[in-house]
Amino acid sequence: MTGNFQWMKSLNRSIVLNKIREAGPISRAEIAKQTSLTPPTVTHLVNELIAERFVVESEIGTSSGGRKPILLTINASAYYCIGLDVGVKSIKTVITDLNAHPVLEDKQPMPPGIDSDSLLQLLEQTVRRVLDASGLDRSLILGIGVAMHGLVQPEEGIALFAPNLGLRQVPIRAFLEERTGMPVQVENDAAAMALGEMWFGGGQQLRDFISVNIGEGVGAGIVLQGSLYRGSRYSAGEIGHTTVDLNGPRCSCGNYGCLQTLVSGPAIADSMRRHIAMGGTSRCEAMAAGRLESITGEMVFEAARQGDEAARDIFRRMGQLLGISLTNLIHTLNPQKIILGGGVSQAAEFILESVHTAVRSRALESSQANLTIEVSPLGERATPIGAATLVLSKLFAPN
Repeated sequence: MTGNFQWMKSLNRSIVLNKIREAGPISRAEIAKQTSLTPPTVTHLVNELIAERFVVESEIGTSSGGRKPILLTINASAYYCIGLDVGVKSIKTVITDLNAHPVLEDKQPMPPGIDSDSLLQLLEQTVRRVLDASGLDRSLILGIGVAMHGLVQPEEGIALFAPNLGLRQVPIRAFLEERTGMPVQVENDAAAMALGEMWFGGGQQLRDFISVNIGEGVGAGIVLQGSLYRGSRYSAGEIGHTTVDLNGPRCSCGNYGCLQTLVSGPAIADSMRRHIAMGGTSRCEAMAAGRLESITGEMVFEAARQGDEAARDIFRRMGQLLGISLTNLIHTLNPQKIILGGGVSQAAEFILESVHTAVRSRALESSQANLTIEVSPLGERATPIGAATLVLSKLFAPN
């Protein structure tokens, strides 16, 4: 009975806190009305939340007759979260407040050929460095969220397989919790991005949507009926490893012709190298000082911005392939919205038109009715903010 009482109190507390987050400034009476909790219960829980500095009384509301209500809001700067986006080439880190607004951002390169032990030590060093840079007291940090590429077992916080880094069975959660003394949540990077979109980005108020993270690899975070869908073995959303070309190049996963070998950042650079090697012209050749191996996806993007037709054509073809793959997702899951994030999504002005064209021409009319495809409003911060949201969702979401 004691356990059930504590669970119910914790559940009600999260309901009240999340209602203030969603609807604040809001009065105690309105919280009771919208949550069906009794006014005394709401008053007691709000008093606790104020005492713990999660909530503040912000202003006086309008009265409909009688005493004017005091309105409540989240005390966003009372506590903070750390979010790490562990990519193939870099680690992006944010420290956010309770509204997921970044108060510190950091980016550092990923050392080539890193092993599991070195990665864990690098993550610990990163956490300590950004904490020192922030000047925040450790007691104000609610926890650490880690968005890791590849297959992740979130309950244990283990990176099962990170194909682009060649790592397996990395115990991220256990290591960081022992070394930092903070709670740690670990999730696949695309799933973390989807969580961030659901709470603070383009997925708010939606029950069914897909976020697609396009960078060094390609992955999808799937939200169905308001919850992350991971699949029976945590591999749902690995669209980067779906085959789109039977005779395509070898992928880091060992297969051939995977989507990410054709539409990721490295794939864009490879396309430009082939174009120039076959006699084509592009500004990228001068940018790379004639060294084709030095061409990067970022160079191709910059060339496209400068009007380079070869670069723009590469992005158009990439958008077409991406649109075909998204059509398969649309027919399978019928989402309300698809949100594009990651570094490649920054080239949306050169990609989106061909994505939309491919979807319009291939998707069933009923499947694309009222469907929206857009770029993440969180921009390049989408995944690290999603990592921080792993911690915030534990605070706000009744589980």
